[in-house]
Amino acid sequence: MSQRDYYEVLGVSKTASADEIKSAYRKLAMQYHPDRNPGDANAETMFKEAASAYDVLSDPDKRARYDRFGFAGAQGNAQGFTDINDIFSHFSDIFGQGGGGSIFDAFFGGQGGRSRGPRSMGEPGADLRVRMPLTLEEVASGVERTIKIRRWTSCDTCSGSGAAEGSGGTTCTACNGSGEVRQVSRSMFGQFINVAPCANCGGSGQVIKNPCIPCKGEGRVEGEGTVSVTIPAGVRTGNYLEVPKEGNAGRRGGPAGNVIVVVEEQEHELFERNEDDVYTDVTVNFSTAALGGDIEVPTLFGPHTLSIDAGTQPGTLLRMKGKGIPHLNARGAGDQYVRFNVWVPTSLTSKEKSALRDLTSSKHFTPEPDGRHRSLFERFKDVFS
Repeated sequence: MSQRDYYEVLGVSKTASADEIKSAYRKLAMQYHPDRNPGDANAETMFKEAASAYDVLSDPDKRARYDRFGFAGAQGNAQGFTDINDIFSHFSDIFGQGGGGSIFDAFFGGQGGRSRGPRSMGEPGADLRVRMPLTLEEVASGVERTIKIRRWTSCDTCSGSGAAEGSGGTTCTACNGSGEVRQVSRSMFGQFINVAPCANCGGSGQVIKNPCIPCKGEGRVEGEGTVSVTIPAGVRTGNYLEVPKEGNAGRRGGPAGNVIVVVEEQEHELFERNEDDVYTDVTVNFSTAALGGDIEVPTLFGPHTLSIDAGTQPGTLLRMKGKGIPHLNARGAGDQYVRFNVWVPTSLTSKEKSALRDLTSSKHFTPEPDGRHRSLFERFKDVFS
């Protein structure tokens, strides 16, 4: 069976907003939910297919790669769901933190706003964003970096629990350990459920009566650490990498956030980048341009010898295949284009001036008529095309 387009699966356009994608997925999840279709293998397949589509289209980076490269771009980044429980745990924003026992718990938080039971962990830690400036040479070759960051770390004294030694937390009576307070109201339009973090326990589901002194009951303290990052060749400004669980520690044993490393490509004094191609200007003297020969050209990977033909004109553009930026997550690389300028000496000896005067009388040193009568626009077009 061929794989269907993710937009087709959810029944939305390619310009659909995040809210439209989420709404479409909720409708399909309701329609094909296992509780509504017990024993229906086709419904289960549709349920998993919708979840895979939502996993890609709800993530801006995955969606951008999918829009550009199709399924090949999403490969390795899309979640392949083979188990129903994986879907409930992966999309906690859709199905709730407690998983998906019944369809009513999944979408309405239980009949009448029932509590989902005690939480097993504290609040998750926040992600950290780090800027990574890279030279064009580092972009071309890839690089490994170790960065130092300031972050919340788990408290060693209480092992992240937030409670003093010999004590522990008790289940919050206000939310029954769920960390949330749900209020159900009815109107002529139907039933509305408002969910908010519990003010009594701060959303953790636990009340610490005897807090740890060093972390003041938070389960975490300010600290610093190092993170190793491998940047692949071919990245560009705006690309980012996630280092899982290296961000801020969560409160009272909650899972740590991620470190998000954002690439910033620095300007280069010799090269200009256009997609994966690079451009550079090389100046040669008059005699080399007239007679041709081998010259040394800088590349992102070191000097390279390039042969130029006799009579090379200013603005001539030569391509050096494969000397550009490697393609990200693909084979091959872009090209390097060399634009030639001819250097004109500004100070000459009497002997050199005499030799040049003798040469100017030669027909080979007289500009061709076609070159004289071409428009300024046409000449510039040749130089910069």
